[in-house]
Amino acid sequence: MDGTKPVMESTTEENQEEREESKGCFECCIKCLGGVPYASLVATILCFSGVALFCGCGHVALTGTLTMLENHFSQITTDHATLTIVIQTMQYVIYGIASFFFVYGIILLAEGFYTTSAVKKELQSQFKTTVCGRCITATFVFLTYILGLAFLGIFGFSAIPVFLFYNMWTTCAAMKSPMANITDPDTICVDVRQYGIIPWNATPGKACGSTLGDICSTSEFYLSFHLYIVACAGAGATLIALLIYMMATTYNYAVLKFMSHGNRCSTKFSEPY
Repeated sequence: MDGTKPVMESTTEENQEEREESKGCFECCIKCLGGVPYASLVATILCFSGVALFCGCGHVALTGTLTMLENHFSQITTDHATLTIVIQTMQYVIYGIASFFFVYGIILLAEGFYTTSAVKKELQSQFKTTVCGRCITATFVFLTYILGLAFLGIFGFSAIPVFLFYNMWTTCAAMKSPMANITDPDTICVDVRQYGIIPWNATPGKACGSTLGDICSTSEFYLSFHLYIVACAGAGATLIALLIYMMATTYNYAVLKFMSHGNRCSTKFSEPY
């Protein structure tokens, strides 16, 4: 009886190989699609789109903001020298964020393909994942959690210029409204010095009346305002993508860790990733 076991096993393997070869294109496509980590794929597309919007629009909006301040609120170079350095530093940071998330998104997508395949094969009892593989997945869970917290702060920070530009835009719209009964428009001003953008000794530091209305009509203001809105939306999309990444990797890690202890589920998991 013992001598017949290798023969039976080899016969079973040959029959399995023949069944695999006899499958048509449709069955092969279904099998390939079953190994796609859809959550990680959606998160990658959302992450790339969000980072592209945040970095691209934020970079152009910062340049337009600096131009608007130089032309209308701080006409002496020394008054806004520090602001210029800060904006240039933020633009370099944007370059770094774009490069980092491009690489990190590809790595997480690759890790999603690996982990999804490992989870499916674990459930089918074909092989066991290594401790190193589970540690790598846990590292990605932790790192994605940290990046999610960081981008939560970035999302909140990106909403600040939207708020400032919105206040300025509503002030201009109120002055131009036919319902507004303003006897002296020059008494309505927007002073950017109170926001800490430029020092209090900057000249002129504020814009009033018709001058303020003209500023709101410039291309720098209009373009920067809308680009800041898009950049804020991009930061929010990136934050959502990181949350999806974290949920997907956490789920796969939990399943791998559970299966590594020798437990086998009788029911079939519906793998969403």
